[in-house]
Amino acid sequence: MIIGLVTAVAASACYGTGSVLQAVGSRRSARQHSGPASGNTTEHGGPSLSSTARAIVTWEFLLGSVLDFVGFGLGALAARLLPLFLSQTVISANLVITAVLSTKMLGIRLTRPEWASIGVVCSALVLLAGAAGHEGHPQTPITTHWWLLGLSALLMGGGILLVRRIGARAAILAGLLSGLGFGAVGVAVRILNGAAPFDFPRMLADPALYTLAVAGIGGMYLHTIALQIGSVNGATAALVVGETVVPGALGVLWLGDASRPGLGWLAVFGFVLAVAGAVAVAWFGEPEPHEREEAEGAI
Repeated sequence: MIIGLVTAVAASACYGTGSVLQAVGSRRSARQHSGPASGNTTEHGGPSLSSTARAIVTWEFLLGSVLDFVGFGLGALAARLLPLFLSQTVISANLVITAVLSTKMLGIRLTRPEWASIGVVCSALVLLAGAAGHEGHPQTPITTHWWLLGLSALLMGGGILLVRRIGARAAILAGLLSGLGFGAVGVAVRILNGAAPFDFPRMLADPALYTLAVAGIGGMYLHTIALQIGSVNGATAALVVGETVVPGALGVLWLGDASRPGLGWLAVFGFVLAVAGAVAVAWFGEPEPHEREEAEGAI
C-alpha cells in the first residue's frame, strides 16, 4: 500500500508539472503564430491541426510530454498496486500541482473559491487513502478487453470530431474526454494479460494493450486542445473528473476493489468530495469573457 501511494504521488507530480509546461508551450506557440492569416483556427474557432502540431514541438511542451510519459509509467504501476478508486484519485491530485505552478509559470491568480476547491480535493484524498482496502483480482474475460478497446476508440474518435466542431468553447469537454481516455488507460493497465508474470506473446494478443495506445494518444491530443483554448486549471479539473469517476466505479463494480471493513461510507464520501472539488475548480477556473476572446484570437 505504501509503495503504491508513493508511486501514485510521484505520477501526480509528473502529470501536474507536465500540464503546466505544455500550457506554457501551447501559449508561446500561439503568440508567435498569431494573426488572421496564420491558419491557427478552424471555421468553428477551435485550434487547427497545424496550430496543435506547432504547439507540441516547443521545448516546453516536449519536456512536459516526457514528464507525462514518466507519469504514465508510474501511474500504471500504481494501478497494479492500489484499488483504482484510490490510485486514479491520487494521480488526479496533479490538479493541485497544476494550480500552484500555474500561478508562477503562467501568471495566473487563483481566486479564493479556487483555493477552497483545491483544499476540498486534498481533504478528500486523505479520506480516500484512509478508507482504501485491497485491490481486486485483475483477471477478466477477453471479451471485455475487446469492449474496452472498441469503446475507447469510439470515445476518442468521436470526441475529437465533436470538440473540433464545437471549437473555442470546448475546453472543459476536451478536458473531460481526455480524462476518460486516461481513465481507460488505467483500467487497461489493470486488466492487461501477460503483465504479471511477464509474458510478451500473451500481452501482444490482448486488446487491452492496444487500448493503451488508442486511449493514451487520444487523451493526450484532447488534453493539448483543452490547454490551447481554455483555463489550464479548469481543463485539468475536468480531466480529473473523467480520469477518476469511471475507472473508480469500474474498479469497484467489475474488478472487485474494496474499502476497509466498515469504512465503505468514508470511501464513497471521499470519492464524491474529490469529484465535487474538481468540478468546482473547473467551474471557477473557466476563463473570463475577455480571456476567452483573447484565446480565440491567438489560436
